[in-house]
Amino acid sequence: MKGVVRPRSLPVLLAALALALLTVLAPRAAAETSVSRIADTLRASPVYVDPAASAQLSAADADSLRRQIKDADKPLFVAVLPADYPTDRLFTDLRTATGVTGLYAIRLGDRFDARADSAVLPRTAVRNLVASVQDEPDAATQLGAFTDRALADMGGAAPASWGSSDGGGGVSTGALVTAGVVLVAGGAGAYTLVRRNRRRHEEERRAALEKLRVVVDEDITAFGEALDRLDFHPAEPGADDAMRADYERALDAYDRAKSAMAAAHRPEDVRAVTEALEDGRFSLTRLAARRERRPLPERRPPCFFDPRHGPSTTDAAWTPPGGAPREVPVCAADATRLADGRDPVIREVDGDHGRRPYWEAGPAYGPWAGGYFGGGLLPGLLVGTMLGSLMATPSYATDYGSGYGDFGGAGYEGGDVSGADFDTGDFGGGFGGGDFGGGGDFGGGF
Repeated sequence: MKGVVRPRSLPVLLAALALALLTVLAPRAAAETSVSRIADTLRASPVYVDPAASAQLSAADADSLRRQIKDADKPLFVAVLPADYPTDRLFTDLRTATGVTGLYAIRLGDRFDARADSAVLPRTAVRNLVASVQDEPDAATQLGAFTDRALADMGGAAPASWGSSDGGGGVSTGALVTAGVVLVAGGAGAYTLVRRNRRRHEEERRAALEKLRVVVDEDITAFGEALDRLDFHPAEPGADDAMRADYERALDAYDRAKSAMAAAHRPEDVRAVTEALEDGRFSLTRLAARRERRPLPERRPPCFFDPRHGPSTTDAAWTPPGGAPREVPVCAADATRLADGRDPVIREVDGDHGRRPYWEAGPAYGPWAGGYFGGGLLPGLLVGTMLGSLMATPSYATDYGSGYGDFGGAGYEGGDVSGADFDTGDFGGGFGGGDFGGGGDFGGGF
């Protein structure tokens, strides 16, 4: 009938879609491959294959890698480049241009190496992973093996931008048609999956924070009660400026702890609370020594068994069940108990299997303990315990911070957009003049 527009058939629609995709992407594929071009692609998809290196990795293998990385919801970026691609500052410049915290792997001709933000994967782990795949016979096998092993070890989540499109380089016409159909039919579902994974991750972190909130509130309350029992007034006879200063520091610490807990949004924020409480208890110990005319105590960590006991007075040998002996800082009362062959008074908290000592109750207690036992002391104290084992994993550093040290600078996690705000030491200085055999050595490139 005249005036009636007939619907197009599915083949016609697919052909039109493919033509549109080719029209949009062909000028970009023909353009000179710059670091910015690679970064644009990686912000949209985890794998980039340069047109000049398409013989190294087939479109099917590249698509398989993309699906594997996306399904794992991890910030792993893979680039396949021609052998003569300039290597000077390549990793650092690519990480700067991409602006996303993650693990970056580059296959350049028949050479391979990787770099990572420390919040995602420690340097030693990167070196070991790279070394483990150096002898693989071809790009597909090498990149597949590296991806399998890296996804099992690394932390973080995929960037949200991956949920919207797939920007891999070196894709065939048939793959473009397939990608177009997937984008139209499944793009919304893929984006929903990524967002769902992120929501689940955030819910787990919120649950960990609420578990910590109970323990920290107990600590703050205990310190407040210690202040109430102090029976000190700044104007009392015999009080001097040093005593008043110690008293003011203790009061300030109490206020800092309450404010920090009220502002906490992540489990690692709790570290600032327990740092303040540790400082406040030491101030009270100094004040007591001044009032009793005793020598001022040295700064020592809190009692390992329960930081509410106050600063430790000595180190004592202790062996956790099933663990190795180690020296731990203890208060005077627990030192006496241990010397008499009795058990110390241990801080127990709620874990997944009931009340447990804090070092066996789960990963959320790392930041809490880290505020009390900072400066690198905590790892040695926790060797062989559940918490010590958990804190040694990259995924723990991403979810909870290290608990006792570096929390990633500005607090970026794997998959976060940090722009140029990252530790360039993690990415070395480039390819070291083309020396591509370093096995992930961050000191000078490949």
